[in-house]
Amino acid sequence: MGTRRGTEIAESVPVSEWRRLQAAGRSKLKALLLSVEARAELTVPPRGQAQRRPIDPLA
Repeated sequence: MGTRRGTEIAESVPVSEWRRLQAAGRSKLKALLLSVEARAELTVPPRGQAQRRPIDPLA
């Protein structure tokens, strides 16, 4: 997106088409994330059991 003489322009598509595509993409993503099909049971490991390497002091 950019402007030319104060008017918004898109480099390869008209601004109206760009805005339509942007709005359509957002609503579809939101609908997908909120849909029942997108929900799943995640297996998350318990916290606090990470094995970390010892820190070597700097010389």
